[in-house]
Amino acid sequence: MMKNIKHNLDIGSAEFSANGDLGISQIVLQLRELRLTSLESRKRRDKPPKLPSRKVLQGVVDGLAAALFPNRLGLPDLKDEGIDYFVGHTLDVALRELLAQVKLELDFAADTRSQLQQKQSSNDSIKTPVATVREFVKQLPAVRVLLDTDIKAAYEGDPAARSIDEVLVCYPGILATMHYRLAHVLHGLGLALIARMISEIAHSATGIDIHPGATIDESFFIDHGTGVVIGETAIIGKHVRIYQAVTLGAKRFPTDEEGNLIKGNARHPIVEDDVVIYAGATVLGRITIGRGSAIGGNVWLTHSVPEGSNITQAQMLAAPLDASPHHTNVGNENKSTQEILQHH
Repeated sequence: MMKNIKHNLDIGSAEFSANGDLGISQIVLQLRELRLTSLESRKRRDKPPKLPSRKVLQGVVDGLAAALFPNRLGLPDLKDEGIDYFVGHTLDVALRELLAQVKLELDFAADTRSQLQQKQSSNDSIKTPVATVREFVKQLPAVRVLLDTDIKAAYEGDPAARSIDEVLVCYPGILATMHYRLAHVLHGLGLALIARMISEIAHSATGIDIHPGATIDESFFIDHGTGVVIGETAIIGKHVRIYQAVTLGAKRFPTDEEGNLIKGNARHPIVEDDVVIYAGATVLGRITIGRGSAIGGNVWLTHSVPEGSNITQAQMLAAPLDASPHHTNVGNENKSTQEILQHH
């Protein structure tokens, strides 16, 4: 068999030689020219700064997850007496890797400011990479507390869940939320690029897209999850449950006088405590979903609804498109959107 493989390779090599090369050297030159032109257009021709590595960050997140949940996400043969050592060693390795990535992002950010000739604001002091990582690691216990509430919410909210452990190791919503919780801390420390890369790692693995800038309180549960999108300025309260293909997005994108998008403005929904949003619902703009409301499947919602609302697709089809109800007290559970509008 080995002789046959070698024979086939020899034949392939001979055919390649007979037919000449594939023009790779010419393609390399063309790609080089395109690359240099791109760098020149961004004023990065002279030694462009390196970016953080997505592959390295994947290892960092895996290490942090193992340190947070060593019995379930750590080594399979881990003994009780060795857990603290494992957690310490795993954190040391992960944080040293993270430190190197933080240095890359801070160098990149400094170079970007230099290229754009932007001065650092007096209120925006630059921390060293070590100080930034120290701030991050201090918040890991709080992240663990939040994740415990998320896992409990998933277990209590899904009748198919047989144990807390099953939720932790199997549910894509928990995986995406774990990445988000870590990325959100990094985002708050000014590491927007690393935070976004970590969120996109989870997005690729689960189909759940949570921007690290979003604000999400405790006991958050994404069931099934594929296709969920949560925008940068979304605010989500306690005990919120979201199903697959839900979008918390922006309704429009305002521009400045030169036609450039205005970035950073509040443009995504506020979802108050104890809200359930069912599969396929699209909630757009800086609107408020009142506490205890239920948003039905496939609803397209672009205006605020009062607490205790029960919004269905049929009700939305019956309501005026430009309807804009005001907040009311709890008690609208059985009222349609049109009835709410008629009384306010």
